[in-house]
Amino acid sequence: MRASLLQIDVNEGESIDSRRLRVASLVREQAGAADLVVLPELWTTGAFAYEGFSSEAEPLEGPTYEAMAKAASDAGVWLHAGSIPERDPDGPLYNTSLVFSPSGDLVAAYRKIHRFGFDKGEAVLMGAGEELVTVRLPETTLGVATCYDLRFPELFRGLVDAGAETLVLPAGWPERRRAHWTLLAQARAVENQAFVLACGTAGTHAGVPQAGHSIVVDPWGEVLAEAGAGEQVLTVEFDPAKVATTREQFPALKDRMLGLPAPRR
Repeated sequence: MRASLLQIDVNEGESIDSRRLRVASLVREQAGAADLVVLPELWTTGAFAYEGFSSEAEPLEGPTYEAMAKAASDAGVWLHAGSIPERDPDGPLYNTSLVFSPSGDLVAAYRKIHRFGFDKGEAVLMGAGEELVTVRLPETTLGVATCYDLRFPELFRGLVDAGAETLVLPAGWPERRRAHWTLLAQARAVENQAFVLACGTAGTHAGVPQAGHSIVVDPWGEVLAEAGAGEQVLTVEFDPAKVATTREQFPALKDRMLGLPAPRR
């Protein structure tokens, strides 16, 4: 199976409409080169451009949905279209990921569960998702997560329990914590014996330099491919069957101890 991670440069000098058209063209260029294409988190607005979330939010089936559905269909690829600031007409904003089939149908939408910012930014401007999301492809089952989710291993355990074999994570991760990005991506791969495809942004969002360095990690924690800091298309070929082989050769997941009592105080 071949995957292309599109590490998009998000900068204030390019309009959202122009970037949307450019990214759609990049997706179409993956026709014949990839089976699965992955975009970063909030690549339309920038993950740290909090001030624009409300004004730039769009309905689920808004302009990004339409552009990405068409691009996926034109390229004939599975497309994880990163995430958008979604405006729910009956609720708050959400950081929502969209996954399209090669025919351009929306097959999954994931509202980010763990919101970053503590007492500001995304944490107060957006609602929290409540459902884990997996997507069955012919070759593998995807488990879908977003950026800050990477710091919460219990979410990924839940995805594995739901059948996930390949963990896909779009992000807008800051350069100042790039070491954590690499470390956590490898940790999630090793502890879940799964592939991790983590796609970040390049450029600077509202004055925050981005880490870039999108990464693909195999179930043993080996880095199969890693991007640099700038805009880049990172394409890698991997064998989804390695997940089952790894779990059979080293059956650590079978030794999980569930339902332990809380420690005494």
